[in-house]
Formats: sequence, structure tokens, C-alpha cells
Amino acid sequence: MALRGWRGTLARMRQEFERRPALDDSLQVAPLDVPFEPFSLPTSECPQVSVVIPVYGKLPYTVACLRSLQRHAPDAAFELIVVDDASPDDSAASLARIEGLRLLSNETNLGFIGSCNAGAQVARGEFLLFLNNDTQVLPQWLDGLLACFAEQADCGIAGSKLVYPDGRLQEAGGLVFADGGCWNAGRFEQRDAPAWQCRREVDYVSGASLLIRKEVFLRVGGFDTRYAPAYYEDTDLAFAVRQLGLKVYYEPASVIAHYEGISAGTDLASGMKRHQAPNQAKFLAKWETALASQPPPGTALAQALRWRRRGRVLVADSMTPDPTRDSGSLRLCAILKLLAAQGWSTSFLPDDGSASESEIRMLGTLGTEVLCRPWVSNLPTWLREHGPELNAVILCRHTVAGQYAALVRKYAPQARLVFDTVDLHFLREQRAAELSGNSSLARQAQASRKSELALIREADITFVVSPHEQALLALELPAARVELLSNIHDVYGCRRPYTERRDLVFIGGVGHPPNADAVRWIASEILPVLRSRIPDIRIHVLGDITEEAKRELAVPGLELHGRVPDLTPWLDGALASLAPLRFGAGVKGKINMAMGHGLPVIATRIAIEGMQLEPGVDVLVAEDPADFAVEASRLASDEGLWTVLSRNGLRNVDEHFSPRVAAATLHRVLD
Repeated sequence: MALRGWRGTLARMRQEFERRPALDDSLQVAPLDVPFEPFSLPTSECPQVSVVIPVYGKLPYTVACLRSLQRHAPDAAFELIVVDDASPDDSAASLARIEGLRLLSNETNLGFIGSCNAGAQVARGEFLLFLNNDTQVLPQWLDGLLACFAEQADCGIAGSKLVYPDGRLQEAGGLVFADGGCWNAGRFEQRDAPAWQCRREVDYVSGASLLIRKEVFLRVGGFDTRYAPAYYEDTDLAFAVRQLGLKVYYEPASVIAHYEGISAGTDLASGMKRHQAPNQAKFLAKWETALASQPPPGTALAQALRWRRRGRVLVADSMTPDPTRDSGSLRLCAILKLLAAQGWSTSFLPDDGSASESEIRMLGTLGTEVLCRPWVSNLPTWLREHGPELNAVILCRHTVAGQYAALVRKYAPQARLVFDTVDLHFLREQRAAELSGNSSLARQAQASRKSELALIREADITFVVSPHEQALLALELPAARVELLSNIHDVYGCRRPYTERRDLVFIGGVGHPPNADAVRWIASEILPVLRSRIPDIRIHVLGDITEEAKRELAVPGLELHGRVPDLTPWLDGALASLAPLRFGAGVKGKINMAMGHGLPVIATRIAIEGMQLEPGVDVLVAEDPADFAVEASRLASDEGLWTVLSRNGLRNVDEHFSPRVAAATLHRVLD
């Protein structure tokens, strides 16, 4: 009971014993009473993954498992090795009639461990996936696990989210305590709750669905036979892999329905379950030194779940980030990814309370739990309960920080309060007022200035995105600690030659005032002058566009594509990217994004402010339509100039805007 407190214990009892249908229709779990008919499986002779399924009777479950592999064929090439462990029924004869599997038959019963090790010995794939026969796989069952390996360089084992056929969560990774006792995280919880949609490091994952590189599996000696026939072999494997310097991850993108107890029963005194207690003693003896660093028995579950993390960081912004929507979202997602990589348990709260299932999953792959409705009602309520757990709180934008800075001080006084300006709002409004001559906007800018400067005084640390803003605040508030945490972009490199490129791109939607002004300037003045020099050139606008704006901006040569799922094909095929911004603040992600792909940029001086770009060397600068036309014409006829700009743009992103640079700032602020 100490693991979760009495309220948690009562809640779990209700979840365990509540009446519910035997099957959750949304899981697409197939019935077991389907008469057997031979079928074929979409396996490969050149597999990336070898799926190993040990079998001891229970033919209907095995057949249902294999049919689920047929229904949900992965993108990755796989082979299927079924190890029949001297089944007492006709499993071997029936399975031999299924096309596409390799059937191994043990002469005597070897148990789960012996059967898995035997299957691994004959496997041809780079990876081994150990899968129980009382499971049914669901979409992304294999590709999700492979993605974890691809995205986490230190991944040694990845395990699936296991759910009961009735839809409840069975396991979201496992916990191990100092006495060798184990606990299935999330048992009987709602499987789609954001807490269990988050990829994270765990102590072990169940052998019911476990992916590991074959080389690593063989290097540690496979499943340790001291635990034969079964129990604790998967926990032991996790500790052995971790001893190599690798990590074990729970991967929520891979979901497996598991009829727990079918293979081994549930009685601890009989059947396979009788080995559980003796094997715990063996495990404790083998890993006594490593277990000393595990949470003590009785540690609260919330604390045990974050035991391998350095601490907890809360990030709040006005809405859930979408990297395809805007530069700020791209930067925030990169920050969340870096925080997880640096060992923090990270939670994100959107102030509007909204996050779609796809957004929750997307942030989950970055190691971030999303605190949204209906699971979390609002930030004040959450802070009252969890404030003491926090090491740092990052409040993004002055509209969010202004609401909650005082509450953070009240409920999490020990936490470092970080104000992330994203860009200085008052500076952008001030420049827009100067361009338009709008006195109302000028008054609004002055109010924003007062608000932002007050928040900077109150915060322990303030993030700005450009050296220009950092210098401005050094004059305004010399006592404030202001750190540069700029845009964060990967360097993709230049992937298509100059001779294969044509046209220009503008990245940005009309929902952002500086971008809306730029698109109108392109349509009304820049493009006509440009087409007088290069008659067939087109400018492709990539970003949110309204129907009204489409009608207003319908001019020859202007292609309004709206938001595109992937900018890469456009950046790899264009001659240059335009940034004709006449007002704004901060660092322009559209410029970073283009340069990260080796694409030269033609921009106004205000667009490149604070980006450490030298005109004529890293970027071409234009201040009026004629300038844009001249510089685009130069690029269209001078491959040498284009190549120099491409190379120097890549260097600029690497030196000033790469994840490496941002990681150093986060370490300096949070360590």
C-alpha cells in the first residue's frame, strides 16, 4: 500500500474488479474460437528482425497471435521462428501447415528460456523480438520498437505497451526495487492516459514483447539459464544490458494485447508461477551490488517511476507545439527533446488545456508527458499537488508567465523559475507600430514592454533567442540573468546540386503578422519586379493560408500551398529562400531551416538581426523589390556564389543554432 498510498490502492482495486466487456472492440483483438485453416505470413528471407515465439500448447492462442501478424504486417522485413517446446497437443502439426514461419521442435521441454535461446541461435535478423504466443499484435507493433532504437542511440532493449484484451493497461515498463521485487507500471490504468504515452527509460520490460539486437543478446549470454524454466529472465537481461552501458526503454507506440496468465497461470504455488519466488532470490544474489542503487521497497510509485531521472521539469506554453506549424513549436520540441536527453523527467502543460492524441504521442516520443484535459484540469490545480516535486519550471511567452509566475513561487518555491520569452513581444509590436504609424499598437507595445520587463525581474533566468535581445536587456535590466537559447535546428546538408534547382520559397503562414505582411509585399511588389527579370520564376509560399488570403493574393507566379507535412523536398529543390520581413523580433526559423538544408537566403536586414550572418558571405540582403530581383538574378546565374552561400549557411547553423549549442545552455542553467 505504501507504493501508491491508500487512495491509490482503493482506485486500483476499483479498476481491477470493475465489470467490463471481455474484449475492447477498439483493439481489434480477434476471437479465439475460429476454426483452424492454413494461411501464409508476410515474412522475408532477408529479415531485419527475427520474431521468436516459444509455444507450449494453447494452439488457439498461438494461431490468433500469428493471424494478428498477418493483419498488421510491419514495414520492416521480418522472419518468424516458432519454437514448439514439446507441446502436449497437436500444435506442431498444425503450425507446420502455416506458410512463412520457421518451425523448431524441441525434443524435450526446455521451458521459456531454453526455447527463446534456441530460437535466437538460428535467427538471421539484426534484431530479435521475443513475443509470447498468448499475445495479439496491433498496428506499429514492430516499427514502433525499431523507431525507439533509431531515435535513442543508447537503446539496448525496447519493450511494448502491454494491454489486456478488455482494454485496460497491463504494463508500461517495469520497476525493480532494492529487494529484487518487481512492479508493472500502470497496471489496470487507462491505456491512453498521457502518463503512459511517454517513451521513457525503465528498469526492465516484459519478455512478452521485447526487442534487442541479436549481437547484444548473444554478448550477454542470452537469457540466463539459472532462471529456467522461466521468471526473472527478462529482468536479468535488462540488468545485463544496462551493465554494457545501454538503456532499457518502454515504447508506447508499440501496443500488444496480452492474455496474461494463459502461458503460466496465476497461482504462485503451482505451475510455472511456482518459480517466481525462488528466482527472485537468485536474481537478488546475482545483482546485489546493482540493486543497492534501486528504490527501496515501499518507495511511492510516482517517485519510483522517476528514479532514473535527475529531477522533474515542467514546461508550460499557450498551446501544444506543432513542429509543422511554426518556428516556436519547432524550437520548443527541440528543447523538450534535449531536456529528456539530459536526464530530466519532463512534463508539458498547454495553457488552453488541449492536446490531440497525435500530439500526445508526438511529444511522448520526445520523452515528454502531456498534462492536458481531461486528465489535468488546469495548471494551478496541478501545481498545488505536484509543485514540491519540481526542480525547474519553464514558462513560455509573457502571456503564460504573467499568469503563473506567482503561483510557481507559491507552490514550488524550491524550483528554478525560467521565463522563456520566445521572442521579445514588445519589440515586435513596437516595430509594427513604427511601420504602420498605428498609435494604438504603440500603446499596446508599451504595455507589453512593462509586463515583460517585470517578468524578467521576477524570474531566476530568462531565455532570449538573439544576441540583439540579450544586449538590449543588459541595458534595460543589468541585474537580470538573461541566457541565449536560440532556435534549434539540425544540419541536414545540401543534398541536391545547383543545376537541379529552380524557383524560390517563402516559409510562413499568414496567421503571424510579420509573415502576412511579407506575403502581401511579395505578391504586390516583389514578384512583379522579379518576373520582369526572370519571367518564368515562381515563389512557393509554404504555411497556413486562409481562403480569403488565397483570393486576395492570386497573382501569376505565386503558388500558395498551405501548410505542407514536410519542408524537405521544397528546400532541397529550390534555388533560394526569401525572408522579406519588414518588422518583427527574435531569430527567424525560416532562415535557419533553409540554411540547415544548404539553401541560400535573400532577406531584409531586420530578418537577419541577431543571427550572426555576414551580408554577401552568409546571406544576401535586400531592402526593396528591386534588390530582391537583383539578388535572385545573381543566384540564378552564378553557381559559385550559390555554393559559397550554401556552405556558409550550413556552418552558421552548426555554430549558433545546433542542438549542441542549445544543450550547453540548458546544462548551464539547470545543472
